[in-house]
Amino acid sequence: MGYYGNVVKGISWMSGFRMFTRVLSFLKTAVLARALTPSQFGIFGIATLVLAFLEMIAETGINIILIQSRRKIDEYISSAWMISIIRGIFISLFIIILLPLITSFFNTPNASNILLLISIVPFIRGFINPSEIKYQKDLKFHYEFWFRTAIFAFDAMVAIIFVTLTHSVYSLVWGLMAGALLEVALSFILVRPLPGLHINKNYFNEIFHKGKWVTAYGIFNYVPQKGDSLTVGKVMGVASLGIYEMAYSISTLPISEITDVVSKVVFPVYAKIVNDKKRLKAAFIKSTSIIAMLTIALGAILFLFPSQIVNVVLGDKWLSAIPVLRVLVVYGVLRAISGSASALFLGAGKQNYVTQMTFLRFAGLAITIYPLVRMFGLVGAGYSALISVLVEIPVIVHYVVKVLKK
Repeated sequence: MGYYGNVVKGISWMSGFRMFTRVLSFLKTAVLARALTPSQFGIFGIATLVLAFLEMIAETGINIILIQSRRKIDEYISSAWMISIIRGIFISLFIIILLPLITSFFNTPNASNILLLISIVPFIRGFINPSEIKYQKDLKFHYEFWFRTAIFAFDAMVAIIFVTLTHSVYSLVWGLMAGALLEVALSFILVRPLPGLHINKNYFNEIFHKGKWVTAYGIFNYVPQKGDSLTVGKVMGVASLGIYEMAYSISTLPISEITDVVSKVVFPVYAKIVNDKKRLKAAFIKSTSIIAMLTIALGAILFLFPSQIVNVVLGDKWLSAIPVLRVLVVYGVLRAISGSASALFLGAGKQNYVTQMTFLRFAGLAITIYPLVRMFGLVGAGYSALISVLVEIPVIVHYVVKVLKK
């Protein structure tokens, strides 16, 4: 079977995974939204913002480099695992060290305990066997389906059980921890080779050298993804942050449900056919066309029926999310379509292109977010996110033409 057949099979398996997780997420969100308040979601939002920020800063790009590599990746596994462990310890310690600064910045001393608890999550994740990336590199997406499904289901089940019994926001963190522990266990039981406690200096240096652009991309990508939430939490408080985070998670369904699925499948394919420009161009046009059609259709439903969606999924205490939801839906559709180019750039080994395009999005949001939130509140945050993606689109088009040019 050719690469096109592998892509179709891969998209089918990953779409199946997304459908399963969305049904489970729908149930999870419905339970959590009725058991917890917007303020509680806001406190959890602060904890996840901090975790995401430190994970972005410490991003090494190990998985991307392993997929891009033309060598047998077994040689890298032990070095990659040691880097992952060091990274996890680094993130956990920084959350603990920065605790007083974080609670002071958001004026939320009651967030201390959840931050301490969530600091355990990156420590656990650091021990995941990097060999699990072979499912994606070798286009074995049926294995990836069952692997990720088990982890997600366990995470959701633990969170739902705990929140039903306790009505506590800590339930969300217990779910994250449970999922991380299961992933560590499965990565050692099901995947080979197993890593060892040793580092090959040459591989260690190669990972860091190639990963510098991925690290920069992660930092610049964090602000466009989370800078609006940070500003809302700082300026408007944790209740508004909870509402905005919920609106954002719904509005970015075109990204998470379509672009992420297709990009995850086509990235290793692009890496394999990067030197055949004709096949690369055809594959990119097909995948982007699929993304555009599906995201516009899904975005139209979210834009036209926000009241019904919020009422059914979340309940009437979340109705104030509707105005910003409409703005963020437009942002989500544009991000989904333009973001499909990231897989092309990474497949071609052009991490610097991804970094540069995300820097523009970073700059667009950084310049506009504070004044727009002050003037328009939650809707202003949505406007800022929309502006940030409009700024990067011309540069994305330029780099796509450059990569596909013979």
